[in-house]
Amino acid sequence: MNLFEALVLGLIQGLTEFLPISSSAHVQIAQELMGITSLTKPQLTAFIATIQIGTEVAVLIYFAKTILEILSSWFKNALRPFSTQPQESKLGWLVILGSLPVVALGLAFQDQVESDVRQLWVIGVALIVFGLALGIADHFGSKTKELTDLNFKSGLIFGLGQALALIPGVSRSGGTITVGRLMGFTRAAAAKYSFLLAIPAVLASGAYQFLKSYQDLPTDLIFGTAVATLVSGIVGYLVIAWLLKYLERGSFLPFVIWRVTVGTLLLVGLSLGAI
Repeated sequence: MNLFEALVLGLIQGLTEFLPISSSAHVQIAQELMGITSLTKPQLTAFIATIQIGTEVAVLIYFAKTILEILSSWFKNALRPFSTQPQESKLGWLVILGSLPVVALGLAFQDQVESDVRQLWVIGVALIVFGLALGIADHFGSKTKELTDLNFKSGLIFGLGQALALIPGVSRSGGTITVGRLMGFTRAAAAKYSFLLAIPAVLASGAYQFLKSYQDLPTDLIFGTAVATLVSGIVGYLVIAWLLKYLERGSFLPFVIWRVTVGTLLLVGLSLGAI
């Protein structure tokens, strides 16, 4: 992988991480289309884990004020009865609760997730099926609930939605937003909670994968990886700001169309042997 290829993958990671279209799917598709075969699987894993950290740093920066408020309130009020805690402290507990499904299922099915299901055929089907699911949820959701309406039940269901992203092509934000819309949360509320909920899971898994495989990065790729990580973080920050503003008026229909189109083209390409 040369510097240009690393930058392209970093750009794709930043553009797609927070949109409900699956960053892992797009990075893997781009890798296949560019014919990047010079890296071993451990080396590619290390590269992707590193650039994912860049996008999560973007979340930490964008939501820094909110995160600090949640942490401060949680440390002060976490042991009080839940019903008497401030909203920020409750949100801290709900992020913890919502993170449990992806941790449990990720550990239980780690080998299958990293090898058996990480195939382009699976990605193509997941892009289409869960794209249509997002469209249905977005259209029929009651669109009234805000973050203040979160409770243990909805927090856990959000977490199960996030765990669906263990299937390549589902999308972490897509899974959580879909179940959020089905439960009646507004587009902006579902997206914001999706971003907050992803922080512990992505940082933990990214750090784990990085520490496990960073030594596999070839010396000549370290600079490219660092630049790609920076690019993914900057682009990711801009995407978060744009998406939350867009969702004040826009729907998820463009992302549904994109998912179904890319998934269909991928399956056709695979069937014809073009990919």
